[in-house]
Amino acid sequence: MCRLFETIRVVNGVPQHLAWHERRMNQAGKELWNDGKPFLLSQEITVPPEFSTGLVQCNIFYGPGEQKISFKYYRRRVIRSLKMVECNSIDYHLKYSDRSLLESLFMLRGGSDDVIIVKNGLITDTLISNLIFLEGKDWYTPANPLLKGTCRNRLLSEGRLTDREIRPGDIGHFTGCKLINAMRDPEEDALIPATEIT
Repeated sequence: MCRLFETIRVVNGVPQHLAWHERRMNQAGKELWNDGKPFLLSQEITVPPEFSTGLVQCNIFYGPGEQKISFKYYRRRVIRSLKMVECNSIDYHLKYSDRSLLESLFMLRGGSDDVIIVKNGLITDTLISNLIFLEGKDWYTPANPLLKGTCRNRLLSEGRLTDREIRPGDIGHFTGCKLINAMRDPEEDALIPATEIT
């Protein structure tokens, strides 16, 4: 099995934000395998004709000397409630294909739709995404996520988000939150009220 994977949004046959994905993949390759060969996704991704319309998820599984690319139509999970669970030992700073620990934390969600993972007293991520929190008119994202997602990094670079440490006790200061990742743009999701975070 390839050790890492990347998820890329494809809209009407056009892969989105490739430079951000290349940057993360290249950094991961250098860290894990000291691999200086750059990924050139615009040359490596060919969208099949049957996926040329609508919103498509492209997954790239990769490791030293191996790469597998697959496509599927994206089906958005509706998430209306979140439950905080604690795990201080988790390390997901690279997008590992082994997500067994994340999945085990997800099983602790009870009646909620997803979990918020708390590490060392700080809010991090959900099972599938980074988080952004609304306070007044401003959006904030946890300064210490498990994984620095490409959407999160892009929105920070555009000045649309500010990162700061967020603790469970801070949730009441926010109106609510949204989940963001390569497939979930903040404009496309409804706000999850702070009252739905337990």
